[in-house]
Amino acid sequence: MQIDVNGTRLWFDVDGPALVPDGPRMGERPTVILVHGGPGSYDHSYFRPYFAHLAGEAQVVYLDLRDHGRSARHDPADWGFELCADDLRAFCDAIGIVRPVVLGHSMGGFIAMLYGARHPGHAGALILQSTFARFDLTRLVEGFRRVAGDEIAELARRDYGGDPVNDEEWTRIFAAFGPKVPSKEELARRIRNPELGGPGMELLRRLDIVDQLARITCPTLVCVGELDPVTPVAASREIVAALPPGIGQLEVIERAGHCPWLDMPDRYWSLIIAFVTSQPVGMAGR
Repeated sequence: MQIDVNGTRLWFDVDGPALVPDGPRMGERPTVILVHGGPGSYDHSYFRPYFAHLAGEAQVVYLDLRDHGRSARHDPADWGFELCADDLRAFCDAIGIVRPVVLGHSMGGFIAMLYGARHPGHAGALILQSTFARFDLTRLVEGFRRVAGDEIAELARRDYGGDPVNDEEWTRIFAAFGPKVPSKEELARRIRNPELGGPGMELLRRLDIVDQLARITCPTLVCVGELDPVTPVAASREIVAALPPGIGQLEVIERAGHCPWLDMPDRYWSLIIAFVTSQPVGMAGR
């Protein structure tokens, strides 16, 4: 499905109903919006089929950000994290999603944080999965050194520092993202936008939104894998410390990397489902 919002056309898909029969009434369920990583290199597809685990308890919305996947393309110079955050608000308003639980993974976490900060009171809750609020090359490199050694750490320094590596070198970096990473078959499902990769990575290298996190008002689960080198535990602690008192919850998943639903699925889904189902539903139409 596609919808025109905020000057773009966004593609989305849905698993599970928002309303279910509950005796003499229709009971509401939470809506979880998934915001993928990137920039330019991913779309919603790597969430599938895994996040169907949530469809038993919530409506799950898979969204391709502007200039990603099946959504509309624009001039890469005009793209930005803040624009995507505003798209998210406009998307919810256009299709009538009230108080969503927004789960942002990796780059999607930047967008979820900015959405929460720019539109306080709109979200029901945030899940910030494997992300950071401030790019810190030294911290990232040390994360790779800790899990994969000096050679991979130096390759990561080159690539994330703006000196691109070749495909073979990137494969070695990517293998260190966690005990398990998306397979070649899963990665082949992506619709990529290489033109956005360079400008998007430049924006990532300049990212520092720590001071904006104080404007977030909703419950926020900050979740990270113990072995994640890209967005290490220290980055998640920094996010929680910058949130207003009492709204942040940090969960570190042992023996997991950047995609903890692949490494420790039982632990991951019990945690995410418990958080989602503990949030008040949207009260749509009341």
